[in-house]
Amino acid sequence: MKTMMRWMFMGLVGLFLGMAAANAADAPERSVTERLEDIEAYINNSARNGSTNAPSKIAGPGPGHNAWQMTSTALVLFMTLPGLALFYGGLVRKKNVLSVLAQCLGIAGLVTILWWAVGYSLSFGGTNPFIGDTTFAFFKGVEPGNVGAGYHWISDSMWAMFQLTFAIITPALIIGAIAERMKFLAVLVFVALWMFVVYFPFAHMVWSTSGFMCGPLNKDAGIKAIDFAGGTVVHMTSGWSALVLCLILGKRIGFGKEPMTPHSMTLCMVGTGMLWVGWYGFNAGSALGADAIASNAFTTTTLAAAVAGFVWPLCEWITRGKPSVLGFCSGVVAGLVVVTPACGFVTANSAVIIGILAGVVPFVACSYLKRMLGYDDALDTFGVHGVGGTMGAIVTGIFADEKANPVLGKGGMDLLPGLLGNQLKAVAITIIWSVVATAVIAFIVKLVIGLRPTDDVEIAGLDVSEHGEEGYHG
Repeated sequence: MKTMMRWMFMGLVGLFLGMAAANAADAPERSVTERLEDIEAYINNSARNGSTNAPSKIAGPGPGHNAWQMTSTALVLFMTLPGLALFYGGLVRKKNVLSVLAQCLGIAGLVTILWWAVGYSLSFGGTNPFIGDTTFAFFKGVEPGNVGAGYHWISDSMWAMFQLTFAIITPALIIGAIAERMKFLAVLVFVALWMFVVYFPFAHMVWSTSGFMCGPLNKDAGIKAIDFAGGTVVHMTSGWSALVLCLILGKRIGFGKEPMTPHSMTLCMVGTGMLWVGWYGFNAGSALGADAIASNAFTTTTLAAAVAGFVWPLCEWITRGKPSVLGFCSGVVAGLVVVTPACGFVTANSAVIIGILAGVVPFVACSYLKRMLGYDDALDTFGVHGVGGTMGAIVTGIFADEKANPVLGKGGMDLLPGLLGNQLKAVAITIIWSVVATAVIAFIVKLVIGLRPTDDVEIAGLDVSEHGEEGYHG
C-alpha cells in the first residue's frame, strides 16, 4: 500500500512538472534584442520596452537606481532626525531644547502611521486631480519587488518610503515658527489634521500622474507647473502655514522685551551641515535614479547652497558690521530651499543666480520684514521657507531650461511656453489653500484643546513641564 501511494505521489509530481514545463514552453521568450533594450533602458533610467509580451529578465528594481533611492531616502530622513532637530534645537533657549527634539520625533512617528494607513494612498492613488483614494491603504499592493509606482527602476516600497520622508519633514518645518510656546498635544493634533487638509492634497496635485498641477507627468494637468523636489509641496505649504499659526498663537511671553538668543550656535551649525548633506537625497534623489538629471540636481543644489551661504553673512557684514555664524547657517538653508523646486530643471549658471537671490531676499524678510510687521516667527520658518519657497517656485519658471531636463522641451511635455504664468498660478493656489486651511485647523484645535500652555509653564520652559526632562544638567 505504501509503495502504491509513493508511486501515485511521484506520478502527480511528474504531471505538475510536465504542465509547468508546457506552460513555460508556451510563454513568449524575450528576444536577445529586447534583452539588450532592457539593459539600455536600465542604464538610461528609461522605461523597458519590447515588441512581445515576454516577461523581462530584470523585471524588478534595478540595483543601482534602487540603491540610490534607498540612500536618498535615508538622507532625507537624516534631514529631520537629527538635522532639523539640532538646527532648531540650537536656536531656542536651553529650557526648550528638548521640546523641539520631542516635536520632531513625535511628528516622525505620527506621520509614518498616517502615511502607512492612508496618507500614501491619498497622495498617490486614484485618478482625481486634487486628492487620491484608498487604493493603497495600509500599503495594499505596495510590494518591494514591483516597480512603476514611482519610476521605472525603483521599488514601489522604496518610492513609498522616499515620499514618507518628505511627508515627515514638511510639518516638522512648521514648528520653527511656533517654538517655545505651543503644547505638545496641540502640535500633534494640528499636524494630524494638517496632513489631511494640506499635505496629502498638495503631494497629489503636484507629484501624482493625475495631479492638477503636475506638468511633467500629467498632459491633462489644469495648471502645467513644475516642482522638482518640493518648492510648493514642502516649503510653501509649511512656510505660509507657519506664518498663520504663529499669528494665531501669539507672541512668546517677553518677546521684544527680553533677549531670546539661541542657546547653542554649535548645535545649530552641526544641524545645518546635516541638512545640507541630507538635502542631496531630497533634491538629487527626486530624479528617481542615478542618472544625469540627478547629477545636475546635485550640482545645482551645491552651488545655490554655497553661494547663498556666503551672500547672507555678506549682507550682514555690510549692514551690521559683522558676519554671524547664524547668517552662514541661514544662508545655506535659504539657498537649499530656493533651489529645491528648480534643481532638476535649471543649469549650473542659473543655480548661482538663484543662490545670490536666496542670500538676499530671505535675509531681508528675516531681518527687516519680520521686525516691521512685528510677528513672532521664532526661528524664521516663514522668512526662509515661506518667502524662499515662494521665490524658488517663481524663479523656476524663469530659469527652467530643457538642456537641464528634456521633459521641458517639445520632445517631452513642452512645458516652457507659458511656464512662468503657470508657476504664478500654482503659487497663488498654494498660498491661499495653506493660509485658509491652517487658520481653520488652528482655531479648531484652539477651541477643543487649546494651543498654548499656561504662562507659568511657558516661563519655566517646556522641557520639564511637558516632558519631565532637562536638556542640560549642572
